[in-house]
Amino acid sequence: MTVDELALFSGRPAALTLYERLRAGILARWPDVEVRAARTQMAFRERYGFAFVSTRRMGRACPAEGFIILSFGLGRRLDSPRLLAAVEPYPGRWTHHVCVSSAEQLDGELFSWLAEARAFALVK
Repeated sequence: MTVDELALFSGRPAALTLYERLRAGILARWPDVEVRAARTQMAFRERYGFAFVSTRRMGRACPAEGFIILSFGLGRRLDSPRLLAAVEPYPGRWTHHVCVSSAEQLDGELFSWLAEARAFALVK
């Protein structure tokens, strides 16, 4: 865990726990992934970023505390009740946002989306 990662989650211990589990799951599946810190988010990338974690609240779908927002890009729009939002900033490039508020939500479905996002990012 880097200083930048700890700073992003300062005062948010439940969010930090979720992030640590997500980070461990990503790095276990794809050990070559690099974790990069920005002022407001953490990025997971190989050639390009494919998953981004922030703690900004997006509407009322997330609890007041203890959550992370996971954003990822795909070449298609997902249809799932788990999504907070899906936008198409460029034709054929959809950005999806998911509120993760429990460890149980870091499941096979979510990691399958991340696998697809990683593959999509590698062929940009």
